[in-house]
Formats: sequence, C-alpha cells, structure tokens
Amino acid sequence: MEPGAGPGSLTLDDAGPGEFTDLVFVSGPAHGRQVEELHQRYARCRRTAIGVTVIDEQAPAVRGFHHVLARDRPRVPASRDLAAGGSISPTPVAAIVVSHGRREYGPLRRHDGVHRYLLNWIGRTDCAPMVVDLRLDRVNARLCSTADQFATLLGRADVVVTSRLHGLVFALAQGIPAIAVDPVGGGGKVSAQGAAWQWPAVLSSEELYDGGDGQAGALLDRWWQWCLGPEGREMAADRADQAADAGSSQLLDLVERLRSATPAE
Repeated sequence: MEPGAGPGSLTLDDAGPGEFTDLVFVSGPAHGRQVEELHQRYARCRRTAIGVTVIDEQAPAVRGFHHVLARDRPRVPASRDLAAGGSISPTPVAAIVVSHGRREYGPLRRHDGVHRYLLNWIGRTDCAPMVVDLRLDRVNARLCSTADQFATLLGRADVVVTSRLHGLVFALAQGIPAIAVDPVGGGGKVSAQGAAWQWPAVLSSEELYDGGDGQAGALLDRWWQWCLGPEGREMAADRADQAADAGSSQLLDLVERLRSATPAE
C-alpha cells in the first residue's frame, strides 16, 4: 500500500537531514538507487529497515542500514507482512457506475461534467470506492461477462453512486440504496426510473451545477447518510420486495400486450 501525502503533509524534500536522529524505512524492497540516496542524504541518522524485502544481501541499499528486520530475505524463513497486524476500521463500500453519455442528447448532454463531479465528491468521502463498468465482455477480465455477474458485484456494495439507469435499477432490485444523478439536462431516463421506483435519492444535473460546489456537495452528503442509515436501507429493501412480487406479472403483461398487438395470420 502506498498512501499519497495529503495537503500539508511533510514531504521528503522538506525533511531536512539535520532535523532528525532516526530514519525508518518500512515495507517495499530494500533495493535500488532511491534507497541508496536515502543513506547518503540521512548519513548522520540511525537508519532502520522494517518489514522489507531483501533481494541481495550485499547490495549498498541493504548494507547502508544499521538494522534490517526483513519480511523475506535469502536463506531465512519469511515472516508475515506488518500489514497483517494492523487494525482495520471498516468503511462503506460504494459501487460507482457512471456514464460518459451519448451524442443523441445534444445540448442536454451533461454526462462528462456529472461524471467528474461525482468522482471528485466520492474521492473526498470516507468509503471504499469500487468503480464498476456496465459493459459486458467475455474476454476482458476487468469487466463482467454477464448481467448476473454485474448484479452480483453491485449486491456486495453498501451503496451505489450512479449516473446510469441500470446502475439505479440493478441496485434497487437487490435492495441496495443508490444515489443517482440524472446527467441529462431537464431530466431523462434516470429521473424516469427514479419516479417509477418511487426512489427519492435522485438528483438532477441542475442541482449539481446551479447550487454551487458547496451546496451540491452538502446535498450529496445528506443523501449519502440517508442511504447508509436505517430509512434508506429499509426503503431499498421494500423496493426490492416490490420488484420481486411484480416482476413475473409485469413480464406476463408485456407478453400479452405483444400478442394482442400482433396481426392475425
């Protein structure tokens, strides 16, 4: 795991060698020019490597440390990586299903902007994001091969964030709360499905743009909390039950309507 430095974090360039007594190098391979440069830069510090991989015992990168506590090295039994001993605070899993849109919407097409806004917002939200592509491909291992696989993936999420019709439908059909944003100006098929499912957490693209970034973010935050709370979960479960009850009768009704519309031979 390689966490990025957050705003205001101390960078290596700002960490003057004369300000420290110890340097601790954690995880990764003790190998290469970058590690050797650490020894040169912090030559006056006591240097310790913890939980590292040693490839070559005689390499300058290894020999430059005063102490090496390796997770694996030649001719020495391996030890468990330090990550195994860390405590984990679970966060919600958010399945993200977004669309770049199609040309048929013309000037009403706001897909790219909605896509960017949702991804930037979810990046600031404490969750485990899971970007899910609606395209099906039996060859590409990064994509689902069947609709059942796609539905199963969404079913593992705690909440779905989507700008796509089927992201909303597949979520609610399985009782997973969803935050949907309609990327079509004035409302399109996402809003229509929200009305058909009587699902309240559907935003228009105007709500994202017209209220300003702070107001739109606060609106998404409120729906996020609602979806993860008891009211959102109960409503999603209720919608799934309704869909299960109505599914077969709806299909039979469609078949009957098709039959009645077919001219007799």
